[in-house]
Amino acid sequence: MGFIKDIQESFQMHANRTFSVQMSAYMLNQFKFYGIKAPFRRELTKPLFDKYNLEIRDTFRSLVFDLYDLPYRELHMVAIEIFEKQFKKSYEKKDIHLIENLITINSWWDSVDFIAKNILGKYLQIYLEEIPEIISRFSEAENLWLNRSTIIFQLGYKEKTDEQLLFKQCLIHKNSKEFFIQKAIGWALREYGKTNPDAVLNFVETNTLKPLSKREAIRNLI
Repeated sequence: MGFIKDIQESFQMHANRTFSVQMSAYMLNQFKFYGIKAPFRRELTKPLFDKYNLEIRDTFRSLVFDLYDLPYRELHMVAIEIFEKQFKKSYEKKDIHLIENLITINSWWDSVDFIAKNILGKYLQIYLEEIPEIISRFSEAENLWLNRSTIIFQLGYKEKTDEQLLFKQCLIHKNSKEFFIQKAIGWALREYGKTNPDAVLNFVETNTLKPLSKREAIRNLI
């Protein structure tokens, strides 16, 4: 595909060895990096999005995962941004399987947090009737990133947050020893606390959460 060839050439041309080492270390050496930070990455991709607009539009379901198959993290993030932009107004119910793959392939907090909020969260606002089955399935999965997604997918919902579901997911996973789960609980509660601080404080005070979760949840409330 012309888009993938051109974006690889562009990123290679602008690779920064110093940033590459730093970015890889920050992600605990989970991925290779060209060393291109997000603002510059978007600056480089914009003209390519314009040039290959038709190719992207017609092939994005396969294009996203072709990018995901490549080893560089910047390409994974481009794939996610393409997915979010192309699917935003045209989700089909079956697309949950693609979303699940996005979450479980090349998983780390940087990709999963964007996907959970901006992709899974938007999808479930369209297919409200799918929430019980999807959240239950993801919550019971032996994959911490699916678990984390069930806790944070309502970030940004504000007054539309299903408070009962949020608290339920926090309680289901409250005893997890996983850092990323404990952190997600605190983050989700803290964000909802901006909308309903009394409910969050009451929840934290009447339930036993891991210290990290509790500390993060009430950080801006007391």
